[in-house]
Amino acid sequence: MGEKTQPRLLLLLFLSGLVHCSATFVFWTANVEISFVNSYNETEEKYCECGLYGRNSPVRSASGIVTLPVGDPKGCGPDPVYGRNTTSPPWIALVKRGNCTFGEKINAAKRLGAAAVVVYNVDGSGNSTTHMAHSDAGDIVAIMIGNTQGMEIVRLLKNGIDVQMIISEGMAHGPWMDTYWLYFLSIAFFIVTAASIAYFVFISANRLYNMSRSKRNENRLKSEAKKAIKRLQVRTLNRGDEETSSDSSMCAVCIESYKVGDVVTVLTCDHIFHKTCIEPWLLERRTCPMCKCDILKALGVEDDRKESFSAESPPDVTVITVTGDTLYEVPLTDPGSLDPERQQHRYDNRAFEEDSEAARG
Repeated sequence: MGEKTQPRLLLLLFLSGLVHCSATFVFWTANVEISFVNSYNETEEKYCECGLYGRNSPVRSASGIVTLPVGDPKGCGPDPVYGRNTTSPPWIALVKRGNCTFGEKINAAKRLGAAAVVVYNVDGSGNSTTHMAHSDAGDIVAIMIGNTQGMEIVRLLKNGIDVQMIISEGMAHGPWMDTYWLYFLSIAFFIVTAASIAYFVFISANRLYNMSRSKRNENRLKSEAKKAIKRLQVRTLNRGDEETSSDSSMCAVCIESYKVGDVVTVLTCDHIFHKTCIEPWLLERRTCPMCKCDILKALGVEDDRKESFSAESPPDVTVITVTGDTLYEVPLTDPGSLDPERQQHRYDNRAFEEDSEAARG
């Protein structure tokens, strides 16, 4: 694979890991609807969003007659008996939490043909539920309900009342579903958006400013170039001129030989060009096409910035002067002060002179 595909693979791995991590924080509630015929021969229906899908359970609907395990209500053991061993009519196993793993409970009911498994919580837990992890028992709907709801259904079944249950998908829940998370994400989104817009505006304004400044500088230089062009020598070639008598003489801009009657411009470097050729060139480049001589400098048309810079006084520079046998320190900005008596620093130069005479022999 090429180097260009490696960043794409890394991005795909990062996104897949992000999706996997996000999925671990998501859980689905389950709608539980039960119906039964009471002692008055009336059909009662109860509905609540009180179930919680297991982490390894498919999130889909299921329905059937609720069935309790015979003997152990927790449905543990190798082959717990439910009184049913077929898938017709559909039935749902209702077991209590405890004694064995969720996977063992679910697999035991799945082997006997249950359409779904409902686990109700332990005594004293009220209507609270928890996330069931059953990685060894998948491909069957498994939910958990609270102890209160579970015990109510158990009492109905022990009284000989058939209970029909329908399980359906509820709502997805996760950390970003929380109100505070929504506030946080909204604020973060607006901050990132505002920062992006501010950055874009800053970059655009800076680019426009640079373009405007460059345009102003270009216009100023063109104006100076026009002034310089007016000061250049212009003449008309006549018969007998060196330029018209030699075939090797030609304009370096249009690459054509000079003819009698051509109007030419003579630059400060003495190079000659057709007037109509060199003037557009000088407006754009301001230099000789042959020797790159700057006509603005040659004609004294200086840049304002250069003039302001040259107008500034030079910094104080100290130089060393030699007078007789003594070395003096003299400021460059005070050339009139050459009196050795006024200087603060003196250096003995005799040793230097003796070394020089010894070197000369």
